[in-house]
Amino acid sequence: MIVLGLTGSIGTGKSTTAEMFRSLGVPVHDADATVHALYRNEAVGPVGAAFPDVIEDGAVDRKALAAHLAARPEDFKRLEAIIHPLVREKENAFLEAQRAAGAPLVVLDIPLLFETGGDRRVDKTVVVTCGPETQRRRVLARPGMTEEKFAMLLARQVPDAEKRARADLVVNTDNGLEDAREQVELTVESLTKGNGADA
Repeated sequence: MIVLGLTGSIGTGKSTTAEMFRSLGVPVHDADATVHALYRNEAVGPVGAAFPDVIEDGAVDRKALAAHLAARPEDFKRLEAIIHPLVREKENAFLEAQRAAGAPLVVLDIPLLFETGGDRRVDKTVVVTCGPETQRRRVLARPGMTEEKFAMLLARQVPDAEKRARADLVVNTDNGLEDAREQVELTVESLTKGNGADA
């Protein structure tokens, strides 16, 4: 089984690209979705102990957490020390299940793949990219997004050029959905050929 790490900076189209892999029958583990589920379950106790001001109605309030971290960015490390091991547990369970099912290829969708050393846990990496103007336009069109928030998010991410340099494969989303889908199809075909899968 080939484990493909999927990443990309904010606004590059990573989530849409992950859906393209899913639509081709490739199992995808979404780290962000896992975190959101943990904020309603296993992470509530430890996060609440570290940051009592972010718990609302028995769950981690993501808006309150974002506000807390914006005011105290040094707390990112404390939060990550709680969340990352829990995400890894879920990821490992996903990989075990897919191996048992005989999946030839799986995708780990990890926004901070290079930043957290996740690239060392995968066989290949694919980076979703687009031009800086396209990225800026997409991100600033999001509800509640500001120049300041955008700058803070970018500051936490490895620059796009470095991600592309470190990637095994690149999907460029500048030229629309159909073009990106073709790139994803070629990626799946190249990785599954000769790996016991139908190309």
